[in-house]
Amino acid sequence: MDDCNICQYCTSSCINSPLHLRCTLPSEEEGKRNEVKIQLAPLRQNLESTPISIGFPESNIQGGNQMDTSELPLMDFEAIKAATDDFADSNKLGQGGFGTVYKGMLSNGREIAVKRLSRKSWQGLEEFKNEVILIAKLQHRNLVRLLGCGIEGEEKLLVYEFMPNTSLDVFIFDPIRRAQLDWRTRFDIICGIARGLLYLHEDSRLKIIHRDLKPSNVLLDSDMTAKISDFGMARIFCENQNAANTRRVVGTFGYMAPEYAMEGLFSVKSDVFSFGVILLEIISGKRNSGFCLTKHAQSFLAYAWGLWVEGKCLEFVDPLLVDNCSTTEVLRCIQIGLLCVQQDAADRPTMSTVVVMLGNESLALPQPTKPAFALGRIVVKANQSSSVNCSVDVETISHVLPR
Repeated sequence: MDDCNICQYCTSSCINSPLHLRCTLPSEEEGKRNEVKIQLAPLRQNLESTPISIGFPESNIQGGNQMDTSELPLMDFEAIKAATDDFADSNKLGQGGFGTVYKGMLSNGREIAVKRLSRKSWQGLEEFKNEVILIAKLQHRNLVRLLGCGIEGEEKLLVYEFMPNTSLDVFIFDPIRRAQLDWRTRFDIICGIARGLLYLHEDSRLKIIHRDLKPSNVLLDSDMTAKISDFGMARIFCENQNAANTRRVVGTFGYMAPEYAMEGLFSVKSDVFSFGVILLEIISGKRNSGFCLTKHAQSFLAYAWGLWVEGKCLEFVDPLLVDNCSTTEVLRCIQIGLLCVQQDAADRPTMSTVVVMLGNESLALPQPTKPAFALGRIVVKANQSSSVNCSVDVETISHVLPR
């Protein structure tokens, strides 16, 4: 297989090695890093009709559900069940709109995370198969990796690599654990999230819009490397579609872009908005939902914007960081965060631009404009007023478009 034909950006030389392609891009490619690593393991496996296996039987087809195991990384259902001690409450890691996540340990001692999808989930068998096949093809340092799936009757399980440091929200919103995150660690997490989103939006074979990016969906491995999770609840869209309109607005309020929350319009710029909110939360150590009409401001973004306008941005920074960080770097990140949460989606940068801005301190940044101020379920402009209903929606769904 000629890996060079897979890379859409390559106009220069390639260096091929097993299951990996290194492609050197021309310097004039705006918004692209000079060197891009493209992981091809799942693609090779599908092209060569080789099922993904991590020590389980290739199939466990029950209840008449016939599957193509050359496409699906199918694992033995009973083995997954045993790994979680029959889905014991003591192994429960969390619960979301589409199911419950459990910690498990395989017979070889490997720790895993098992997502047991709710039987009331909107997904049918075909949608589930699409999700698994999709996720299995996506491999990046800053994405949680899917190891396999299990099916028994109406039961559907997804098996992921286990993240020992749980999720970002556990650290940044806890006054004790937050002290473990110095500025360098926080900046690396910010950059990791940015690179993961860039891969989903531009560098993977399919364009994926996450639609529910938030700190609890950013997991941390043993080295505190950020890995985006829950990007697999996907629908397949028509080719060349860069944005969509939906009546099913799912996500978490406070992280949702205004055009999505109010009109059901979403695009890659919706994820950029969510990233901007997370970036500002990492810097401040404050949860955006805690600013619902407090004495500080009408919202988290209003608070950040007000300090920016007044030239008091250091008051926004987590006190744990003030004496142990690069002030210039922190202020630059705040500016990038504000650029990402601008009211008009067209004014927000793409993730490729964000990655460049984070990595190049000499690059001049544009001045941000006033963001939309999110108040619970209501997203309003600064000159609007509305009643407030502070609540959250825990559902997660991603959208995917062919390249």
